[in-house]
Amino acid sequence: MAPRGGRASAAGSALEKSLRVLEAVAAPHGPHRLTDLAAAAAVPKSSAFRILTSLIEQGFVRQGADSRYGPGPRLRGLGALVTGGEPASIGHVLGELRRTTGHTVHLALHTGETITYIRKLEGDQPFRTASRIGMRMPLHTTAIGKSILAHLPDEEVRTLIAATGLPQRTPRTLATTEALHAQLAEVRARGFALDDEENEPTIRCVGAAVLGPDGRPVGGVSVTTVTLLASREEIETYAPALRAAAQALAPLL
Repeated sequence: MAPRGGRASAAGSALEKSLRVLEAVAAPHGPHRLTDLAAAAAVPKSSAFRILTSLIEQGFVRQGADSRYGPGPRLRGLGALVTGGEPASIGHVLGELRRTTGHTVHLALHTGETITYIRKLEGDQPFRTASRIGMRMPLHTTAIGKSILAHLPDEEVRTLIAATGLPQRTPRTLATTEALHAQLAEVRARGFALDDEENEPTIRCVGAAVLGPDGRPVGGVSVTTVTLLASREEIETYAPALRAAAQALAPLL
């Protein structure tokens, strides 16, 4: 039966284009160039770019430093579910980190001027955080975001901050570029970042970057709790387990 009106037809067409682009991304011999993906999916280059941007934000596609596109963690995860593959999966790594710490665990991707949460496992504590999968958060206020910034060249950090500014989400948010750069130097020295009520009152997080093969951060992982349950000193003790999880996640992202 033909769809009624034009909206359903247009939506179906958009879905078909997105699926064709996704299939092209997953084809062998990747990562692939934008031009090649557009040709393989039979969509205009501008449309392919818009689709890829959305798929990157949702974690289904990953863009490398050479601007080529390959499967992202959510696409790889779907493949593992279909084929029954579980060892060394993202879920296994995050689950181990949650069991070790007892607190909420987040996995996020670096998506331009923000991070985007793609996985969340609630802790066994009697509270729930407001974060959700698909939510975008600033780089300078979050533990994951600061761990990512710490692994970017200084010039790239300056460009990002010039574009976004340093909006204050709480009274504890870093307010100057000098303070931010000083903290990023600490992150590089320690191997993890801390969000001490800088993004949300009463919320404390510790995060570590997940690095790609080229050494650039593709995302990060964090442990989140409330200030009443864990002091700054206590949550910092999770850093070794956090760094181990970040290393285990690297080949999966």
